[in-house]
Amino acid sequence: MQSNRRTLKRAFYSALLAVLAGTLPCCRAQEPREVRVLAAADLQPVMPVLADAFEHATGIRLIVSYGSSSTLATQIQNGDPADLFLSADYSFPESIVAAGLADTREPLAYARGTLVLWARNDSPLQPLTQNTLREGKFTSLAIANPEHAPYGRAAVAALTWMKLYATLKPKLVIAENISQAAQFVESGNAQLGFLSLTTASTDHMKQAGSFLRIPPENYPEIRQCAVVMKNSPHRSDAHAFLDWLRSPAIQQNFPKYGLDPLR
Repeated sequence: MQSNRRTLKRAFYSALLAVLAGTLPCCRAQEPREVRVLAAADLQPVMPVLADAFEHATGIRLIVSYGSSSTLATQIQNGDPADLFLSADYSFPESIVAAGLADTREPLAYARGTLVLWARNDSPLQPLTQNTLREGKFTSLAIANPEHAPYGRAAVAALTWMKLYATLKPKLVIAENISQAAQFVESGNAQLGFLSLTTASTDHMKQAGSFLRIPPENYPEIRQCAVVMKNSPHRSDAHAFLDWLRSPAIQQNFPKYGLDPLR
């Protein structure tokens, strides 16, 4: 993981640091400035790189915790401290807006996600094809919990679109979030897994296995959205990061890390 972070960081810096000075006003502070971020689990491979680049550009440190989007939304509604919520969909940040806890009238989109099917290199199911699921020659398929995780919802939607959900439901291994789904299939506790492209694109997962993109027409668009907390004492810095994340200079680099830019 550390090697992967260093590789991503070097690539990210080389592509971005030349333009960062133009994307944000200078806002380095003499006193440490921190933003507490609750981020969807699919962002776990990406956020360390983004956080380091943003801190380098602005002096603002991001303190990031990860979980399923549903779990993080519940934590916020229960009063857990947070400045910024980065969800893997629209609905969970919208629930924060509906509860009167956000400082905008609707969530702000920052990226689009992609669903993939992943298997280990030593799997007898390799090479993965569009018929791997239809042939059903496997005993277990890991997905994130569709009640808590947008990528789990996308997986169920894809199976339903393919008219395979009823047949494959007994084979599903339900993980709490997309990171745990990746652990299940990478460890061999599941033969296949529906993962986010961000997770499948890490060096570790690319070395351990391979993935097949699920056609985007098979599931609803994964529009990843965010909200800043209305009562946050760091609203300005939280919005600075969100604006930076949505800026063209950053968006154009998203595909390298498994995210698609906003249309």
